[in-house]
Amino acid sequence: MHAIPDSLCYLNGEYGALRDTKVSVLDRGFLFGDGIYEVLPVYNRRIFRFDEHMARLSRGLGKVRIPNPLEPAQWLATARRLIEAQAADDQLLYLQVTRGVAPREHAMPADVEPTVFMMVNPMKAPTPDQRRQGVACVTARDFRWERGDLKSISLLGNVLARQMSADHGATETILFRDGFLTEASGSNVWIASEGALLGPPKSEHLLEGIRYDLLRELCEEVGIAYNLRPISEAEVLAADEVMLSATSKELLPVTRIDGELVGHGALRGKPGPVYGRLYEAYQKAKLAQSI
Repeated sequence: MHAIPDSLCYLNGEYGALRDTKVSVLDRGFLFGDGIYEVLPVYNRRIFRFDEHMARLSRGLGKVRIPNPLEPAQWLATARRLIEAQAADDQLLYLQVTRGVAPREHAMPADVEPTVFMMVNPMKAPTPDQRRQGVACVTARDFRWERGDLKSISLLGNVLARQMSADHGATETILFRDGFLTEASGSNVWIASEGALLGPPKSEHLLEGIRYDLLRELCEEVGIAYNLRPISEAEVLAADEVMLSATSKELLPVTRIDGELVGHGALRGKPGPVYGRLYEAYQKAKLAQSI
Protein backbone atom coordinates (compact mmCIF):
# COMPACT_ATOMS: atom_id res chain seq x y z
CA MET A 1 0.00 0.00 0.00
CA HIS A 2 1.32 3.42 -0.95
CA ALA A 3 1.57 6.00 1.83
CA ILE A 4 -0.21 9.28 1.08
CA PRO A 5 1.88 12.30 2.12
CA ASP A 6 0.55 14.94 4.47
CA SER A 7 1.71 17.80 2.25
CA LEU A 8 -0.54 20.84 1.86
CA CYS A 9 -3.13 20.79 -0.93
CA TYR A 10 -6.11 22.88 -2.02
CA LEU A 11 -9.69 21.77 -2.67
CA ASN A 12 -12.57 24.16 -3.39
CA GLY A 13 -11.28 27.11 -1.42
CA GLU A 14 -9.88 25.14 1.51
CA TYR A 15 -6.31 24.12 2.33
CA GLY A 16 -5.60 20.84 4.07
CA ALA A 17 -3.36 17.81 4.33
CA LEU A 18 -3.33 15.73 1.14
CA ARG A 19 -3.89 12.48 3.04
CA ASP A 20 -7.07 13.84 4.62
CA THR A 21 -8.63 15.65 1.64
CA LYS A 22 -11.73 14.02 0.11
CA VAL A 23 -14.04 14.59 -2.86
CA SER A 24 -17.62 13.42 -3.32
CA VAL A 25 -18.17 10.02 -4.93
CA LEU A 26 -20.63 11.83 -7.23
CA ASP A 27 -17.96 14.18 -8.56
CA ARG A 28 -18.00 13.85 -12.35
CA GLY A 29 -14.23 13.64 -12.36
CA PHE A 30 -14.49 10.47 -10.28
CA LEU A 31 -17.40 9.00 -12.26
CA PHE A 32 -16.62 10.07 -15.82
CA GLY A 33 -13.10 11.51 -15.92
CA ASP A 34 -14.95 14.73 -16.77
CA GLY A 35 -12.31 17.37 -16.22
CA ILE A 36 -9.14 19.10 -17.38
CA TYR A 37 -5.76 19.25 -15.68
CA GLU A 38 -2.38 20.96 -15.94
CA VAL A 39 1.07 20.14 -14.59
CA LEU A 40 3.44 23.08 -14.17
CA PRO A 41 7.17 22.78 -13.47
CA VAL A 42 8.57 24.70 -10.54
CA TYR A 43 12.30 25.47 -10.45
CA ASN A 44 13.81 26.89 -7.29
CA ARG A 45 10.23 27.68 -6.16
CA ARG A 46 9.43 29.65 -9.32
CA ILE A 47 6.83 28.52 -11.88
CA PHE A 48 8.03 28.06 -15.46
CA ARG A 49 5.89 29.53 -18.28
CA PHE A 50 2.92 30.13 -16.01
CA ASP A 51 1.01 32.26 -18.53
CA GLU A 52 1.28 29.59 -21.24
CA HIS A 53 -0.06 26.91 -18.91
CA MET A 54 -2.94 29.15 -17.87
CA ALA A 55 -3.80 29.82 -21.51
CA ARG A 56 -3.87 26.09 -22.31
CA LEU A 57 -6.01 25.42 -19.22
CA SER A 58 -8.53 28.03 -20.36
CA ARG A 59 -8.60 26.60 -23.89
CA GLY A 60 -9.17 23.09 -22.60
CA LEU A 61 -11.93 24.11 -20.20
CA GLY A 62 -13.61 26.08 -22.97
CA LYS A 63 -13.57 23.08 -25.33
CA VAL A 64 -15.37 20.89 -22.78
CA ARG A 65 -17.69 23.71 -21.60
CA ILE A 66 -16.46 23.97 -18.01
CA PRO A 67 -16.15 27.58 -16.76
CA ASN A 68 -12.71 28.53 -15.50
CA PRO A 69 -13.39 28.96 -11.78
CA LEU A 70 -10.39 31.17 -10.97
CA GLU A 71 -8.64 34.17 -12.44
CA PRO A 72 -4.92 33.79 -13.25
CA ALA A 73 -3.98 35.87 -10.20
CA GLN A 74 -6.01 33.53 -7.98
CA TRP A 75 -4.38 30.44 -9.51
CA LEU A 76 -0.97 32.03 -8.94
CA ALA A 77 -1.64 33.03 -5.33
CA THR A 78 -2.91 29.55 -4.48
CA ALA A 79 0.02 27.92 -6.23
CA ARG A 80 2.54 30.04 -4.37
CA ARG A 81 1.08 29.10 -1.00
CA LEU A 82 1.37 25.39 -1.87
CA ILE A 83 4.89 25.80 -3.28
CA GLU A 84 6.05 27.58 -0.14
CA ALA A 85 4.76 24.75 2.05
CA GLN A 86 6.66 22.06 0.08
CA ALA A 87 10.16 21.15 1.27
CA ALA A 88 11.68 20.60 -2.19
CA ASP A 89 12.81 23.57 -4.27
CA ASP A 90 12.04 21.88 -7.62
CA GLN A 91 8.44 20.74 -7.78
CA LEU A 92 5.55 19.71 -10.01
CA LEU A 93 2.39 21.73 -9.49
CA TYR A 94 -0.74 19.74 -10.37
CA LEU A 95 -4.09 21.45 -10.84
CA GLN A 96 -7.38 19.87 -11.86
CA VAL A 97 -10.83 21.22 -12.63
CA THR A 98 -13.78 18.85 -12.93
CA ARG A 99 -17.34 19.68 -13.92
CA GLY A 100 -18.41 19.22 -10.30
CA VAL A 101 -20.81 17.13 -8.23
CA ALA A 102 -24.15 16.00 -9.69
CA PRO A 103 -26.31 12.87 -9.94
CA ARG A 104 -24.79 10.41 -12.41
CA GLU A 105 -26.01 11.14 -15.94
CA HIS A 106 -23.97 11.43 -19.11
CA ALA A 107 -25.38 14.78 -20.28
CA MET A 108 -23.66 17.86 -18.88
CA PRO A 109 -25.60 19.19 -15.87
CA ALA A 110 -26.41 22.89 -15.64
CA ASP A 111 -25.66 25.16 -12.69
CA VAL A 112 -22.94 22.99 -11.14
CA GLU A 113 -19.91 24.45 -9.37
CA PRO A 114 -16.63 23.07 -10.76
CA THR A 115 -14.39 21.15 -8.38
CA VAL A 116 -10.93 22.69 -8.09
CA PHE A 117 -7.99 20.69 -6.75
CA MET A 118 -4.30 21.60 -6.52
CA MET A 119 -1.25 19.89 -5.06
CA VAL A 120 2.54 19.96 -5.38
CA ASN A 121 5.05 17.12 -5.38
CA PRO A 122 8.84 17.02 -5.55
CA MET A 123 10.00 16.93 -9.16
CA LYS A 124 11.52 13.64 -10.32
CA ALA A 125 13.85 14.83 -13.04
CA PRO A 126 15.74 12.55 -15.44
CA THR A 127 18.97 11.24 -14.01
CA PRO A 128 22.39 12.44 -15.20
CA ASP A 129 22.94 9.00 -16.77
CA GLN A 130 19.70 9.32 -18.75
CA ARG A 131 20.85 12.67 -20.09
CA ARG A 132 24.33 11.38 -20.97
CA GLN A 133 23.25 8.03 -22.42
CA GLY A 134 19.68 8.67 -23.58
CA VAL A 135 16.65 6.50 -22.90
CA ALA A 136 14.87 3.58 -24.54
CA CYS A 137 11.36 3.68 -26.00
CA VAL A 138 8.98 1.19 -27.57
CA THR A 139 6.45 1.88 -30.32
CA ALA A 140 2.75 1.10 -30.62
CA ARG A 141 -0.34 1.91 -32.63
CA ASP A 142 -2.13 4.98 -31.23
CA PHE A 143 -5.28 3.26 -29.97
CA ARG A 144 -6.52 6.17 -27.85
CA TRP A 145 -9.56 8.33 -28.57
CA GLU A 146 -9.64 11.08 -31.20
CA ARG A 147 -9.33 14.10 -28.86
CA GLY A 148 -5.72 13.99 -27.82
CA ASP A 149 -5.67 17.80 -27.91
CA LEU A 150 -7.63 17.88 -24.64
CA LYS A 151 -5.57 17.63 -21.47
CA SER A 152 -8.33 15.50 -20.04
CA ILE A 153 -8.15 13.62 -16.75
CA SER A 154 -9.56 10.63 -18.71
CA LEU A 155 -6.14 9.05 -19.14
CA LEU A 156 -6.79 5.30 -19.32
CA GLY A 157 -5.51 5.11 -22.90
CA ASN A 158 -2.30 6.87 -21.86
CA VAL A 159 -1.98 4.60 -18.82
CA LEU A 160 -2.24 1.50 -21.01
CA ALA A 161 0.27 2.92 -23.49
CA ARG A 162 2.75 3.85 -20.75
CA GLN A 163 2.46 0.40 -19.19
CA MET A 164 3.55 -1.13 -22.49
CA SER A 165 6.92 0.62 -22.16
CA ALA A 166 7.12 -0.03 -18.40
CA ASP A 167 6.70 -3.75 -19.08
CA HIS A 168 9.79 -3.58 -21.31
CA GLY A 169 11.87 -1.43 -18.95
CA ALA A 170 11.59 1.53 -21.32
CA THR A 171 10.90 5.19 -20.61
CA GLU A 172 8.10 5.89 -23.10
CA THR A 173 5.77 4.44 -25.73
CA ILE A 174 5.94 6.33 -29.04
CA LEU A 175 2.57 6.22 -30.79
CA PHE A 176 1.67 6.13 -34.49
CA ARG A 177 -1.76 6.63 -36.07
CA ASP A 178 -2.20 5.37 -39.63
CA GLY A 179 1.57 5.14 -39.98
CA PHE A 180 2.33 8.67 -38.77
CA LEU A 181 3.75 9.98 -35.50
CA THR A 182 1.34 11.49 -33.00
CA GLU A 183 3.05 11.63 -29.58
CA ALA A 184 4.09 9.35 -26.71
CA SER A 185 2.00 8.28 -23.74
CA GLY A 186 3.04 11.31 -21.69
CA SER A 187 5.39 13.29 -23.92
CA ASN A 188 5.66 15.02 -27.26
CA VAL A 189 8.10 13.41 -29.70
CA TRP A 190 10.63 15.17 -31.95
CA ILE A 191 13.19 14.06 -34.49
CA ALA A 192 16.31 15.72 -35.82
CA SER A 193 17.08 15.32 -39.50
CA GLU A 194 19.97 17.04 -41.28
CA GLY A 195 20.31 19.46 -38.38
CA ALA A 196 16.64 20.51 -38.26
CA LEU A 197 14.12 19.83 -35.51
CA LEU A 198 10.91 18.27 -36.80
CA GLY A 199 7.64 17.59 -34.98
CA PRO A 200 4.16 16.45 -35.96
CA PRO A 201 1.67 19.24 -36.78
CA LYS A 202 -0.80 20.39 -34.16
CA SER A 203 -4.07 18.50 -34.44
CA GLU A 204 -6.87 16.92 -32.43
CA HIS A 205 -4.80 13.72 -32.24
CA LEU A 206 -2.10 15.10 -29.94
CA LEU A 207 -1.66 17.46 -27.06
CA GLU A 208 -0.05 20.77 -27.89
CA GLY A 209 2.67 20.65 -25.26
CA ILE A 210 3.90 23.88 -23.73
CA ARG A 211 7.29 22.95 -25.17
CA TYR A 212 5.93 23.25 -28.75
CA ASP A 213 6.28 27.01 -28.73
CA LEU A 214 9.23 26.92 -26.34
CA LEU A 215 11.27 24.71 -28.68
CA ARG A 216 10.35 26.92 -31.64
CA GLU A 217 11.68 29.90 -29.68
CA LEU A 218 14.84 28.05 -28.66
CA CYS A 219 15.47 26.91 -32.24
CA GLU A 220 15.24 30.51 -33.43
CA GLU A 221 17.60 31.55 -30.65
CA VAL A 222 20.34 29.00 -31.44
CA GLY A 223 19.87 28.87 -35.22
CA ILE A 224 18.24 25.46 -35.68
CA ALA A 225 15.59 25.03 -38.37
CA TYR A 226 12.18 24.11 -36.94
CA ASN A 227 9.31 22.58 -38.87
CA LEU A 228 5.99 20.90 -38.04
CA ARG A 229 4.81 18.38 -40.63
CA PRO A 230 3.54 14.80 -40.85
CA ILE A 231 6.31 12.38 -39.87
CA SER A 232 6.09 8.75 -40.90
CA GLU A 233 7.05 5.85 -38.69
CA ALA A 234 9.90 5.07 -41.09
CA GLU A 235 11.27 8.61 -40.67
CA VAL A 236 11.27 8.28 -36.90
CA LEU A 237 13.12 4.98 -37.03
CA ALA A 238 15.66 6.40 -39.50
CA ALA A 239 16.13 9.78 -37.79
CA ASP A 240 19.49 11.25 -36.83
CA GLU A 241 18.10 12.00 -33.35
CA VAL A 242 14.86 11.39 -31.47
CA MET A 243 13.78 13.40 -28.44
CA LEU A 244 10.97 13.54 -25.91
CA SER A 245 9.63 16.75 -24.39
CA ALA A 246 7.43 16.99 -21.32
CA THR A 247 7.04 18.98 -18.12
CA SER A 248 9.21 16.74 -15.99
CA LYS A 249 11.50 15.45 -18.78
CA GLU A 250 12.17 18.92 -20.25
CA LEU A 251 13.99 17.64 -23.36
CA LEU A 252 15.31 14.08 -23.22
CA PRO A 253 17.28 12.13 -25.86
CA VAL A 254 16.00 8.76 -27.09
CA THR A 255 18.87 6.48 -28.11
CA ARG A 256 17.09 3.14 -28.50
CA ILE A 257 13.68 2.34 -30.06
CA ASP A 258 12.27 -1.19 -30.01
CA GLY A 259 15.72 -2.44 -29.15
CA GLU A 260 17.45 -0.73 -32.10
CA LEU A 261 19.95 2.10 -31.71
CA VAL A 262 18.91 5.57 -32.92
CA GLY A 263 21.10 7.60 -35.27
CA HIS A 264 23.99 7.01 -37.64
CA GLY A 265 27.76 6.67 -37.68
CA ALA A 266 29.77 7.66 -34.62
CA LEU A 267 26.70 9.15 -32.92
CA ARG A 268 24.57 6.04 -33.31
CA GLY A 269 23.01 5.24 -29.93
CA LYS A 270 24.20 8.51 -28.39
CA PRO A 271 22.54 11.88 -27.68
CA GLY A 272 23.10 14.14 -30.66
CA PRO A 273 24.18 17.75 -31.25
CA VAL A 274 20.67 19.15 -31.83
CA TYR A 275 19.61 17.80 -28.45
CA GLY A 276 22.74 19.21 -26.81
CA ARG A 277 22.24 22.73 -28.13
CA LEU A 278 18.53 22.80 -27.29
CA TYR A 279 18.99 21.36 -23.81
CA GLU A 280 21.58 24.04 -23.02
CA ALA A 281 19.23 26.76 -24.28
CA TYR A 282 16.38 25.20 -22.27
CA GLN A 283 18.35 25.62 -19.04
CA LYS A 284 18.81 29.31 -19.73
CA ALA A 285 15.09 29.68 -20.50
CA LYS A 286 14.21 28.18 -17.12
CA LEU A 287 16.01 31.05 -15.42
CA ALA A 288 14.51 33.73 -17.66
CA GLN A 289 10.89 32.53 -17.91
CA SER A 290 10.01 31.50 -14.35
CA ILE A 291 8.02 33.67 -11.95
